[in-house]
Amino acid sequence: MSLDHLTTDVEDAYADLGEDLDVSLDRETRNELAMLVSAYDPDDADELVRRAVHELFQRAVETGNLDFHLRSSYDCTYDEYLSGMTFEEMTGQDQYPDIEDDRRYQF
Repeated sequence: MSLDHLTTDVEDAYADLGEDLDVSLDRETRNELAMLVSAYDPDDADELVRRAVHELFQRAVETGNLDFHLRSSYDCTYDEYLSGMTFEEMTGQDQYPDIEDDRRYQF
């Protein structure tokens, strides 16, 4: 996989999500959400779910967990995704052809 594959997958997932998302809640999640609704008193429980997604995303970025998974699946990082370029493209390391070892010392 590559940066292009990641971009395509993110765009596809974004389109598939749409505006509304039905989420099934297990008993533990429903209990925790009820506690948060009681404590924060939002206009709508959806607001807390949005905040939870933002918090999870921020934590994944800060801890490097997101980069780990992106590197494992797509061989790129979140910073590379944001810039639209891999590290090698940014630094110019991919400009030069690989030198074949068996031909290196031939004159």
